[in-house]
Amino acid sequence: MIRKNAPTLAIAALSLALVDIPAAASQTLEKIKEVGKVTFGYREASIPFAYLGADQKPTGLSLDLCSAVADKIKAVLKRPALQIDYVPVNASNRIPLLQNGTIDVECGSTTNTAERQKQVSFSIATYVASPRWLVPASSRVTEPKGLDGQTVVITQGSLNFGVARKFLDDQRLNVTIVQAKDHAESLLMLGTGRAAAWFEDDILVAGLVANASDPRSFRMLATTFAPSYYGLMTRSEDPEFKTLVDAAIKDKMASGEFDRLYVKWFESPIPPRGQNLQLPMSEAMKARVTSPSDALVP
Repeated sequence: MIRKNAPTLAIAALSLALVDIPAAASQTLEKIKEVGKVTFGYREASIPFAYLGADQKPTGLSLDLCSAVADKIKAVLKRPALQIDYVPVNASNRIPLLQNGTIDVECGSTTNTAERQKQVSFSIATYVASPRWLVPASSRVTEPKGLDGQTVVITQGSLNFGVARKFLDDQRLNVTIVQAKDHAESLLMLGTGRAAAWFEDDILVAGLVANASDPRSFRMLATTFAPSYYGLMTRSEDPEFKTLVDAAIKDKMASGEFDRLYVKWFESPIPPRGQNLQLPMSEAMKARVTSPSDALVP
């Protein structure tokens, strides 16, 4: 009898041990357990991923995904009443605040790159984007070469600064680049004539424009650039915690809930102005939902 049940008991014991491994091995989970709360960093103007809604509370697709992460943490730590705090971050301080422990996860619209992976870790892709130029609807510019001799704006800390700089240099265009503190200010500079164009990921541009006082006063140039992949950021020295975050997102993708969240944020009226971005899921994004990955290539 003992020999017959021993394998079963061993497997059961191993299963229990595996359940406890994430909480024991993850530095972030240990910290969360000790302080009794998880802290999410969010962007204030990255529609529809993370921004302040009409009630001035953080909302967006990334916040919904981080809520799923919080549920996973509560289950692992067996802390259903775990406190959840939110800290605003921007393009310049999001990585330092993650590294120094001020936030546990960055719930925004940050692009996963090989260079950034030297500092932080990224979840599986939560969106596939492509940067484009936005110009006033009244502009005579129809292609990027038309920006020669003009001033353009790029949000401070945005990865697209390097992309734009390389493109302008390769094309030998004499363009002055100014930087705004956030995406909202970039759009403001464009709308007030202080810049002839704004270069940023298409979805972020679409989100800001959809909620502008007059969305029809802007238009995107048709030219697109190489795709990029967004993800939730975690600390690089904690792969166990990244595994937990990935699992929370994969659960949403496998259940079909991610598809519903996509429709909610990209194909339906969203706060605060009830605008509809009308951006169906791209084939590249569908591929990542079917086969979740944090790879930097299609």
